[in-house]
Amino acid sequence: MVVMKMKFPFAKRVKLAQGLWLLSWLATVAGALTFTLGCILKTELRKRAEAMDNTEIHAVPNTLMVVGLASLAINYFAGRICQDALDATRFPRWKNMLKPYFGVACFFTALMLLAVIMSYAMKGNLEASLKIGLKNGIRFYKDTDTPGRCFQKQTIDRLQMDFQCCGNTDFKDWFEVQWISNRYLDFSSKEVKDRIKSNVDGRYLLDGVPFSCCNPSSPRPCIQYQLTNNTAHYNYEHQTEELNIYVRGCREALVNYYMGLMNTIGAGVLSFFLLQSSVLASLRLLQTSMEAVAGLENAEVETEGYLLEKGVKETIMEYVDPVLKFLMLNQVADGEEQAATA
Repeated sequence: MVVMKMKFPFAKRVKLAQGLWLLSWLATVAGALTFTLGCILKTELRKRAEAMDNTEIHAVPNTLMVVGLASLAINYFAGRICQDALDATRFPRWKNMLKPYFGVACFFTALMLLAVIMSYAMKGNLEASLKIGLKNGIRFYKDTDTPGRCFQKQTIDRLQMDFQCCGNTDFKDWFEVQWISNRYLDFSSKEVKDRIKSNVDGRYLLDGVPFSCCNPSSPRPCIQYQLTNNTAHYNYEHQTEELNIYVRGCREALVNYYMGLMNTIGAGVLSFFLLQSSVLASLRLLQTSMEAVAGLENAEVETEGYLLEKGVKETIMEYVDPVLKFLMLNQVADGEEQAATA
């Protein structure tokens, strides 16, 4: 069953080729923008790599960069094909190249759509990665003398100040870890000894947070120690008073930031996907309408163009079958090689 069959007089074919040439260059610019957006997202993710447990989320910018580069090549050739379509004597040289060209172009266009879907669907992976990464970051905050963790304190402090957040889930996460290094504790002090003895792990725990949790917008000088002790501060009630530290957790702040960034990029790339799809659909109509002119003395006759010569399923299988056969032949060859070795 022929899909989207249309008639193309000579003038309409010329207009299609000219319009498609312009559209292909717009799609080339869109490809460059896709690559740029991928680079921006990659850079932003790498900035906070120490706060993440894994790099699965990097699949989104990596895919965008690959698709962006592929789009540049795809649309460059689309422009060349459009130019040659204006001359019936030059167009036939593309005949043997167009089938693999459309196969590659459709693959990368589908990959572009996949990148859009991933940019919306990776929230769970991002949140899980940040949950573990920030937990480790807070745990190793004090290890400024340990190789590999020397800059962990600086990273967490900058993160909390830049995103106006405190802790992983909230500021109380700091109560559960010893975030002051032993080298800065006076072990001859009774207070230090009592705090260390007060828990089975022998850690120096306190209801306080690092300076980077302090909110400079608060009119009151920052209270970062004894946050739950109302008697330690004048006119202070921690359960009812708005604390002068950031109460939002850094995981929530980072998830909101990165998902906002990826959703914005996803919307842009989705529009690029629609543009790229229209280029391929128009190019296919131009190709089929021009192939009907081949061998005719009068190149200005009316021809018919179509999107698919067969149904969607049959067309997909036409591209997939050769790949499957190639893979099966490789498996047979590997089996024979292993049998011969044995």
